[in-house]
Amino acid sequence: MVPFVQSVAAPAPVMLAEDYRGNIDVGDYWVSEKLDGVRARWDGQRLVTRGGYAVNAPQWFVRGWPGEPLDGELWLGNGRFAEVSALIRRYDRQDADWRDLRFMVFDLPARPAAFGMRRAQLEALLRDTAVPWLQAVEHRRVADRAELDRLLDGVVAGGGEGLMLHRDGALYRVGRSPDLLKYKRHQDAEAVVIGYSPGEGKYSGLVGALLVEDERGRRFRLGSGLSDAERASPPPLGARVTYRFNGQTVNGLPRFARFLRVRGRE
Repeated sequence: MVPFVQSVAAPAPVMLAEDYRGNIDVGDYWVSEKLDGVRARWDGQRLVTRGGYAVNAPQWFVRGWPGEPLDGELWLGNGRFAEVSALIRRYDRQDADWRDLRFMVFDLPARPAAFGMRRAQLEALLRDTAVPWLQAVEHRRVADRAELDRLLDGVVAGGGEGLMLHRDGALYRVGRSPDLLKYKRHQDAEAVVIGYSPGEGKYSGLVGALLVEDERGRRFRLGSGLSDAERASPPPLGARVTYRFNGQTVNGLPRFARFLRVRGRE
């Protein structure tokens, strides 16, 4: 069986966020809601996930899209990440299932202008394109930290994940950048499964914890957050998982790290 999502040579060249730590002038940034979808890049001809996998979207879905790169998120709504992930990986695709999916675009990576200008150009471009499921992410400015926190409270109350802050004068830069920040009540990150710890007590015969390694080479265990089903059939070695944590320990490891979900190959 040919997989629905096929590998490409390398991860997509996208800009990645750092954590917001409260040491900036928020008035210098544009703020948007952090969407819980699958990050993707349109290169002018095809969709590729952040992990470097081509998405075989229906032809009608991408018809009329601009012939230049778009950076955004495949999104169904708050709390529906798993559905999006399953949809783009499913072999027996039903085109009707794509009808509610939107590509929420937040940047024009190939344009050499500062972000504030790219944002305005993006809105004009998609307005002229007039494809209903191709939408620009809404950005706004805030005056201070108090207003930022009120905005975050509203997003979280509505079931959202958090906020993204993008510096007005920033150029698009591939990789981690302090010009793009994520602000959430809880921090989260990704790691790769490299082993397992056996369970004890009521988890005897099951997986007690996942042994994982993050992008900095730190190794630690994720036991909290695993369901009984996930302990019985854990993510395979090499799987990329998302975990949630609260700061760092004195040894520099994620504090109160707990398993959140498998990221798959997005």
